[in-house]
Amino acid sequence: MNCVNLAEELRSNTYPGRGIVLGRSEDGKKAVIAYFIMGRSENSRNRVFVEQDGGIRTEAFDPAKLEDPSLIIYAPVRVLGSKTIVTNGDQTDTVYDFLKEGKTFADALRTRTFEPDAPNFTPRISGVVEGFDYKLSILKSNNGDPSSAHRYFFEYSDPKAGEGHFIHTYKCDGNPIPSYEGEPTPVVIRGDIDAFTKEVWENLNEANKVSLFTRFIDVESGATETRIINKNK
Repeated sequence: MNCVNLAEELRSNTYPGRGIVLGRSEDGKKAVIAYFIMGRSENSRNRVFVEQDGGIRTEAFDPAKLEDPSLIIYAPVRVLGSKTIVTNGDQTDTVYDFLKEGKTFADALRTRTFEPDAPNFTPRISGVVEGFDYKLSILKSNNGDPSSAHRYFFEYSDPKAGEGHFIHTYKCDGNPIPSYEGEPTPVVIRGDIDAFTKEVWENLNEANKVSLFTRFIDVESGATETRIINKNK
């Protein structure tokens, strides 16, 4: 499949939900990570990203308005040595703990399933980056049947410069919201971290976007550049 324009892919979907983009920078020197969250309810929109221990966590923007924190407060990004983990839920911690014990990304996620938020049963999307190589996963219900879980894993080695893959929780808006379908979408990655961050943020639906994290990792030196944008300021 040919790589698609990331801006157009984002702009064409009013509600992809939460999304992960992993890939390699246009200059070929850096691993690229993006994670964004969107929200339709006041509780989901009442969030910001804050930095924590080399990664990030979500926090309530207005603690007085926080209702159920169970599925919206978590650490989306954690770092373990040369590995960076990014997920849309508390499975970040599961992956971190398994990798720390010498087990695998897939081992960790086989112990988890989709979120218990009927009737949507939001998929759990996860990724891990090491060097230029990365893995992605989605755990989802069997077409809305909570008694049956489907787990999918994708591995990408030595991607080409300027190429990446995009996976998100929802196919589109709806009620209930339909889960993402198919393999991660191949996308073009352009420019430096500021250009990339701007491209993602400006093409997310204005009414529904909440927060964005991006990181470029210089694979040779290990140096990182990070950007965080929160709609709530």
